Amino acid sequence: MCNEDPKRKVTHDALEFLGTAFGKMFWQVHGLGTGWLARWMSSSIGATWHDLNCQFKLVFLDQFAGVNMSDRSHRGRGRALYEEIKARVLDGTYGAGAALPSTRACAAERGLSRTTVSTVYEELASEGFIKTKPGGSSRVAAGAKSDSDFLACITRPADSHCRSGARARLSAFGERVSELKLPSTATPLTGNIDFMYGPLAGADFPTLTWMKASRQVDRERPERLAYTDARGDLRLRRALQSYVARSRGISCSVGQLVIVNGSQQALDFCARLLLDPGDKVVVENPGYRMAHHVFSAAGARLHGISVDHQGLKTDQLRRVRRATFAYVTPTHQFPLGSFLTMPRRQSLLKWAAQTGAWILEDDYDSEYRYAVRPVPTLQSLDENGAVIYIGTFSKILSPELRLGYMIVPERLVDAMASAKQLADRHSASKAQRTLAILLEEGSYDRHVRRLRRLQEARRTALLAALERYLPGRLTVDGASSGLHLVIWIHELSSAREADLVAAARREQVLVHPVGPLYLTHGGRQAPRRSAGLVLGYALLDPDQIERGVKRLAAAVRRMG
Repeated sequence: MCNEDPKRKVTHDALEFLGTAFGKMFWQVHGLGTGWLARWMSSSIGATWHDLNCQFKLVFLDQFAGVNMSDRSHRGRGRALYEEIKARVLDGTYGAGAALPSTRACAAERGLSRTTVSTVYEELASEGFIKTKPGGSSRVAAGAKSDSDFLACITRPADSHCRSGARARLSAFGERVSELKLPSTATPLTGNIDFMYGPLAGADFPTLTWMKASRQVDRERPERLAYTDARGDLRLRRALQSYVARSRGISCSVGQLVIVNGSQQALDFCARLLLDPGDKVVVENPGYRMAHHVFSAAGARLHGISVDHQGLKTDQLRRVRRATFAYVTPTHQFPLGSFLTMPRRQSLLKWAAQTGAWILEDDYDSEYRYAVRPVPTLQSLDENGAVIYIGTFSKILSPELRLGYMIVPERLVDAMASAKQLADRHSASKAQRTLAILLEEGSYDRHVRRLRRLQEARRTALLAALERYLPGRLTVDGASSGLHLVIWIHELSSAREADLVAAARREQVLVHPVGPLYLTHGGRQAPRRSAGLVLGYALLDPDQIERGVKRLAAAVRRMG
């Protein structure tokens, strides 16, 4: 189908030929004036059903004249439409079964006659690209795009605007972004058991509750559909103010709350508003690399502070001078899972007050506490307005919702609201209003309690399986809260982490090394340690966890 003779004419090319001849009579018909022609037709020919319902009330002979494109080949627009649809079918843009616009809609959109579009569709159908159905939509035919056809088409010489090889000219920010090594979001192959941190099980989402609240939002649709407050829906912010007060002991005004598209956008705003290239940022080491990437993209210099079983080693802050801010995960340090103790929280706040630095408190999964008592947040302990609190709904509802929030000091409210407005006006209104209903009526709190029980059962299953299949061969960190834990394999050094991941993959289990979460110093990782893996369990059921650990144990034994 791709080796078509370019000289071959399709049916509508005949219309162009006829149009050339009929076009010579254009002045004769139109020279009489359309008003005269209409009066003549109405007085000479009685109105019939066809006259009243035809596409064109007046018939002009030049209607059949071909209208040429302004491209180099001067092909007719009907021919161009034919080749465009054919190309999109062959390259997979229009997949099998995809509906094409009706002939009437396509004609109106492209400025063509309906007859021309109908002819194009008929030609495509005769060649097997689409299937037409009287009274129904024309759809792409199954099998229209074969591998051989596709390969033949993509080997054609590319147009000048498609030539590759030239490197894009980027800003300094763009250059920094292009050099980052961001994590893949590819879906794992079927059959693999993935201990990935971040995704949640689809079955855990409160579908019926969400749908009920969503329908209520639809019924309450405002008369005016317009952009709203960049800080977020007022109803949601009021409900959220009450929620953080009772769940986290945070006291804030509604005005301090800013709704964002997940915690990642909150981090991006902080980097844009607070950092200049060359500024120093204190981060946990190891730590959350997506946050590190945001700060690096802004041109910041990262200063890693070590972490132990009590969280960030705040005594090391004495060596840090003139840092713009410190980014911490105090409730459940990522990835090691330690809990920042009260003395160290006080020490961190004191350092910020003395140096004038900000503190970014990422409270990403604080709802999941199994063996620790709640401790006041840094934001609630702060007396100097230095803490920017970041929360998310990705770990309770779904990462796909892209909903999070910030509690910012009063002096930053206007700047954050302006940054949000410039970025995307505001977050999706319907999702905000739906969530507000869940928070108001208590459905969200009930869902949190239900999900906490489910995640604790998964955590228990994971710990039991590790003890069963790898007894005495590892140490577990960070199991007292959150949605993941870290294991250290005693018999393997950190240099063998990549080999362990590969061996596990051969056993059809996907595990994720700790190594990439460390900042590097002079090309080497510090400190010296055993091979470590971050095992997320929120995506798996207890049976999958059991089988996954069994496969992992087989991989460890083969390496030992």
